Amino acid sequence: MSSISLNTIKQIMRVMVEGSGFERTLTKVDVLSTSAGKVVCGMRVEEEHTNKGGTLHGGLTATLVDVISTLAIMNSERGAPGVSVDMNITYMNAAKIGEDVLITAQVLKQGRTLAFATVDLTSKVTGKLIAQGRHTKHLGSS
Repeated sequence: MSSISLNTIKQIMRVMVEGSGFERTLTKVDVLSTSAGKVVCGMRVEEEHTNKGGTLHGGLTATLVDVISTLAIMNSERGAPGVSVDMNITYMNAAKIGEDVLITAQVLKQGRTLAFATVDLTSKVTGKLIAQGRHTKHLGSS
């Protein structure tokens, strides 16, 4: 698997969040590290990220799974973002305001037309798993 530089991944993320699209909700996400087929990001949960219960909103969690796994897929062999065909998120623990969350996305398998990725959201302090996502993307014909 080939990879692109950390700076390039950071630039891709910057372009997304500075645009007018929905990804601008991720302005507080920092890309921490990359390797072939893997991207690790961090984010501190702030009030703007929470639901009425004061914990990380499930919709934002789903957006994190979508976007960060897409970066990991782009940081692999084909380098193509693809289009989502399936996404699943399992919510296991709440993340409260002020909590630092690590988002680790990794490509599990990439074929001619499909890529499969997993994303773990964990508490940076406790290591407790907050949510886990699976994302399948169609890459088109090679």
